[in-house]
Amino acid sequence: MEIRLNTDNNFTASEAFVVKVNEELTKKLHRFSEYITTAEVFFGDENSGKSGTHDKRCTIEVRPRNMHAEAVTHFADTVDHAFNGAVDKIRNLLDSRIGKLQSR
Repeated sequence: MEIRLNTDNNFTASEAFVVKVNEELTKKLHRFSEYITTAEVFFGDENSGKSGTHDKRCTIEVRPRNMHAEAVTHFADTVDHAFNGAVDKIRNLLDSRIGKLQSR
């Protein structure tokens, strides 16, 4: 599974952050690795530096083999919480979609 990380103009990702996101996503989506060709993670700050609640955004888009791309978005107070929420959502979505394929 190839993982790509993107940020908007209001958020800069350090090398350590990129490594952390890659490791966490690989670990948490491991059971789906045979189905997913690419996962793309997008981070953004909706208020561009101003403080506010739920202004950090994380969108995760996955491209499963022989299926349409799927994406989820989660907003939170911190980038880490936004990422963890998006990972939980994409795992639930993949459980549903791939679970239906496996039951056929």
